[in-house]
Amino acid sequence: MVDGAAMILGPFFSAFTNGFWGERGTNHLDGGSHFYNVYETSDHKWVSVGAIEPQFYAELVHRLGVTVDALLQPAEQNNRKVWLAAKERMAEVFRSKTRAEWEAIFDGSDACFAPVLSPSEVATHPHTAARGTVVTINGIVQAQAAPRFSRTEAKAGVPCHSGQHSVAEVLSSWA
Repeated sequence: MVDGAAMILGPFFSAFTNGFWGERGTNHLDGGSHFYNVYETSDHKWVSVGAIEPQFYAELVHRLGVTVDALLQPAEQNNRKVWLAAKERMAEVFRSKTRAEWEAIFDGSDACFAPVLSPSEVATHPHTAARGTVVTINGIVQAQAAPRFSRTEAKAGVPCHSGQHSVAEVLSSWA
């Protein structure tokens, strides 16, 4: 797994070597920016934003209701000098409403916004329900098999309980 993860990091190693990527927490995608981050809401839940492209960032700022805030102007999006202050401002704005209120505000938008869900919320969320992503089998919540193809149905198996089968039984089922 380490070798595979290192291969995925190739572009980041290159960017770091060439001065285009800094230490953790200082970049666009690792919590350094205000427009690709997570924020706590007034009910102590969390939301995520990932508005990297200018049109999505403009929509994010519009939906936040802070279009007149000089710190969050689209022209300043990639100005690293304002990122820390902009993160603090966005944190303040997101703390002003509940997660459900923010979900309603961003519903149907292209602002690259999503609620951060607990495992139990994922299991019952309308999006995962519509996709059939999570199933409950014998009272146990689990991820549906993936990928799912149009002509080949894949289903999550019935979960076993610890000690339910002996090693010999399991090995003989593979013979």
